[in-house]
Amino acid sequence: MYEIYAIRYGHLDRTATHNFLGGDEHDGPLPLDYYVWAIVGSGRSFILDTGFDAATGAARGRTLVRPVADGLAALGIDPAGVRDVIVSHMHYDHAGNHDLFPQARYHLQDAEMAYCTGRSMCHGVIRATFEGRDVQAMVGKLFAGRVVFHDGASELAPGITLHRVGGHTRGLQVVRVQTRRGSVVLAADAAHFYANWQQRRPFPIVDDVTAYLEALGTIERLASSPQHVIPGHDPLVLQRYPAARAGVADIVRLDLDPLS
Repeated sequence: MYEIYAIRYGHLDRTATHNFLGGDEHDGPLPLDYYVWAIVGSGRSFILDTGFDAATGAARGRTLVRPVADGLAALGIDPAGVRDVIVSHMHYDHAGNHDLFPQARYHLQDAEMAYCTGRSMCHGVIRATFEGRDVQAMVGKLFAGRVVFHDGASELAPGITLHRVGGHTRGLQVVRVQTRRGSVVLAADAAHFYANWQQRRPFPIVDDVTAYLEALGTIERLASSPQHVIPGHDPLVLQRYPAARAGVADIVRLDLDPLS
């Protein structure tokens, strides 16, 4: 059984029309929060995604609320001691800070590496959500023997499984974690918001709309209940789950029951 922490590190003010394919006729505020996730077991921690750094955030007009390293430190996690990092996909906000975990192995899907290094990147509208430096860094880790590829579904450790769903990107993977309250699915960008998933309204950055919609059914099947699905960017996550530490803002426990 694992503890799971959602660590908010960034923020972007925007409206709903930017968060749904085809826009939103009832447009109103719907900001994005940016998270990384820590999965903590007995003597071992796994990190899901690595966020972006201050320079990348500034270049893209995103607010860095707290550097990822500081969020981990608030939980007593030393990045230098992390041995396993899961990368849901290679977008800039999930695959940056590539020097933060010097001892870690990186786990990602074959299809995602092929996607971000292949012919799809010839198109500016697709590669705009990737950072060339992050992709290059992952290739460097590959040649250093620090990348583990997965194809479809696989068990990373007892109680932690990876599942390729695609949709948002070609090789997007979600993570199912066994906790005291059941199987929690960290959906990453399979659903940015609860509304993307619950209303079956895709986020506008999408590789394959059919695969995106199918992925929503997959995360439902993997989770113990709808209350066990965690979207990747929704500010409501911070409101729905209990604080991880007294006096520490923007870090919540996902292995505990939601507050409402």
